[in-house]
Amino acid sequence: MTFKDQIYYRIQQLNSAEKLILINVACFIGPLFIKTFLFLFKIPSTPFFGWFELSASWNDLIYKPWSILTYSFLHTGFFHLFWNMYLLFFASRLFLNLFPSKTFFNVYFLGVITGGIIFILSYTLFPVFEDTSPMMIGASAGVMAVFIFMSTYSPDTEVRLIFFNIKLRYIGIVFVLLDIVQIPYGNAGGHLAHLGGSILGFFYAQRLERGFDIGEPFGNLIYSIVNSFKKKTKLRTVYKNRSSQKSNKALSDQKEIQKRIDEILDKISVSGYESLTQTEKDFLFKAGKD
Repeated sequence: MTFKDQIYYRIQQLNSAEKLILINVACFIGPLFIKTFLFLFKIPSTPFFGWFELSASWNDLIYKPWSILTYSFLHTGFFHLFWNMYLLFFASRLFLNLFPSKTFFNVYFLGVITGGIIFILSYTLFPVFEDTSPMMIGASAGVMAVFIFMSTYSPDTEVRLIFFNIKLRYIGIVFVLLDIVQIPYGNAGGHLAHLGGSILGFFYAQRLERGFDIGEPFGNLIYSIVNSFKKKTKLRTVYKNRSSQKSNKALSDQKEIQKRIDEILDKISVSGYESLTQTEKDFLFKAGKD
């Protein structure tokens, strides 16, 4: 196995959240080399990266609609990236034990979008931000959406915090309160974006507990966009009939897996996560990695 094959194999073994973390790391390292290149040719780097950062101006968003997502892949420094990815890794391990990757991405990216919208709205509505239009980067809104989602959906789940256990609900409350009280002391837009992601995570979990997935339309839209870029090869057309039985069997297996997941989630909603057997926990963990 070549080095390239080994790298590809290791990446394939990562779960959805770990792949997202890897992309964020790549998007942190890549710009360092780009900045060096621009510096050597005396080209300002600020305008270049400004195309991917989120501005507090609605006018800029109209011209750069992609920035409502791309801003989340950029970070100001190592520790900004490190703490975001550390919390995302921790929260995703809890999340993917209960839900499929599609739900994880829905919560994360809707949190990013909601945080961005709250950021722009705040600089439009609050007098204290009058005549200012800063740029924002960072994945914090998406990370907070995932964490607060879990704090809302499984509030009594306990995690080890240094020398003692603490329930997720209390950690979530502390994070939200810290963001509120820190607004006057710097990075106000960032803290407001965090709150936007937290609101999305809370509302998403509340609705999902009632059987309504608010992220499904968003997930379906992204899925359709991605599929529109996939080229249909002749091989698929020639062997379509031959492969139909395999496709039907795979679809049937997927439905059975989803049915089992729904049954386990219903059990959690009634009796809590700790009521699951080890077999059920292992099944959820494997389904989350798939």
